[in-house]
This record gives sequence, C-alpha cells and structure tokens, in this order.
Amino acid sequence: MLTTKRLGRSSVAVTELGFGGGPLGGLFTPVDEDTAAAALAAAWECGIRYFDTSPHYGIGQSERRIGSLLRGQPRAAYTLSTKVGRLLIPQDPAGRMDEAFQVPATHRRVWDFSRDGIMRSVEDSMARMGVERFDVLLLHDAEQHFEAALRDGYPALAELRAQGAVGAVGAGMYDTAMLTRLVREIDPDVVMLSGHYTLLNHSALDDLLPACAERGVSVLAASVFNSGVLATPRPAGSVRFDYQPATAELLRRVHAIADVCESHGCTLPQAAMAFPLLHPVVAGIVVGMRSAPEVRQNVALFEAGVPAGLWSDLRAEGLLDERAPRGGAV
Repeated sequence: MLTTKRLGRSSVAVTELGFGGGPLGGLFTPVDEDTAAAALAAAWECGIRYFDTSPHYGIGQSERRIGSLLRGQPRAAYTLSTKVGRLLIPQDPAGRMDEAFQVPATHRRVWDFSRDGIMRSVEDSMARMGVERFDVLLLHDAEQHFEAALRDGYPALAELRAQGAVGAVGAGMYDTAMLTRLVREIDPDVVMLSGHYTLLNHSALDDLLPACAERGVSVLAASVFNSGVLATPRPAGSVRFDYQPATAELLRRVHAIADVCESHGCTLPQAAMAFPLLHPVVAGIVVGMRSAPEVRQNVALFEAGVPAGLWSDLRAEGLLDERAPRGGAV
C-alpha cells in the first residue's frame, strides 16, 4: 500500500499517488474496455487507493469504468473523487464523436454551477458509478463561470459536507489566481491544480501554495507530466505540453532537466512525480494512466524515489525555482 496523507482538516486521506481517470475517457486516443479494466486492476494491485474522475471525461465513460472496478472492493478501502459543474444531457450521436474525447457523442455537456445543478450532477455520477457517496467533490474547470461557482456551487458542496454526504470539498482548475481567491474567501479542504506545479511550471509558488499553507488547505497536483512532455526519459517526436505541441525551446529545457536526472541515476518521469510532493501542502499527485503496463511502470518509478542531490543540481543549473522546498529523497 502506498503512503497516505490527509486532505486539509478533513478526515479524508489519499494515497500520494492517485489514479487520474481522464485517459480512460478516451483523452487523445480511445481506450477499449479490456485495456481500461486491466489498467484499473493493476492500479489496485499496486496499492493505489485514490481514484479521481469526472463526468467530463469521456462524457461519463471514465466514471462508469472506475465504478465497475470499485464496486468489487470494500467501500472503506478506497478514496473516490469526482467533479461537478457540467451536466450530461443525452443526445443522438448521429455518427459523431465527442469534441474533447475519443468516444461517440451520446451526450452534450451543459455548464451548471447552481445548487440544483450540483445536486443533480452528484446524483447522476453516483448512478453512473454505482456508489452511494463520494469522498471528495470538486468544482471543475470553473474559470469561465467563477462567480457562479463561488456564489452558488461552493455553498452546495459545503451543504453536502455539513450533512456528512461527502468528506472533503474544493475545486479543480488551471487558474492559480482564481484558486487562490477561492482558498482565501471560502473554506475548502483541498484544491486540485492542473499543470501549474511541475518541473516545468512553478507558478503556484507565487500565490496559491502560500495561501494553502496559511489556510490549512491541501493541494492535489495533477498533470505532473504536463500532458506528456515529462512522461518519458527523453521526449521525442511530437509531444504535448499542456495539451499543445511542445516548442523547441521548451524541449531544450526538458532535455537539460533530463541530463541532470541521468547524472543522478534517475529519469525525468521519476523527478516529475517526486517534485510536487516536496512541498508540504501537496498531499498527493494524480496521474492519468491508460494501461496496466503504464500503471506498473509509473508505480515502480514513483516508489523508487530520487536522490536529494538532484534538486540542488537543478537549482544550480537554473532549472528549478529557488523558492521550491529542498526536500530529501522522496
């Protein structure tokens, strides 16, 4: 079993390595049922006990697949999070594929951060997953609907938390300034930050991470591979950085980091997974995985840790923010 950490002041704990459900929804490329089932089974066998998903991922496909695995496990044995803010409305796919994921367009997404929308979203997700409760609920991608999410969506989540229907609540977003405002103005237990506290992006050190430390809020670091550019020892060919093609300048920086990693006998993905957890407010990382071999490889690299000297050498080369905590081996 992997090490667990508690989220904020809640009683909810997550394994430091969590399973991100985006790829099982067909992100970038389709994933068949057998491959998805094998990936989830491998995650469980390797000791991962935190699973994160969303209605958005494959318009419900990720939730259904993760629910299928977890229905066979004791409810107290795992931590489950999903997200709110988009309702899924059935439609005739008419032969079309979804715009965001490689799945048939059987539903359309409707933004809704109202109280009624949040409650309906939670009920729909429970039905898709076959569970009676979630451990964590997060406002999802609320950047363009932030005031409504803050005014109406968050109070609905806080109401569910007060009722004991969910253990921890917060938001999952890209925008660090908005997450910082959320942390300072309301009372979340956790925020999930995508792609903004990684080996390549240290912007959360400006405002969000200090605010979380001050307010006792935990961070779950997602997209630690920045959409793939940090996922292999040496990126080659067409790779993505934050969902866009990586630039030549960025790839030069990545290879410079890889040089330092190799001098310490470790790899780029090892360092990418270890880095966020050096910060005391980061409770865990969430890594999207789509196959059993990928799961086993990531868990092995995660458990291997990295030498403490790596971080000082990255700083010396100007590749790591001086404000980042100087932890020991992970």
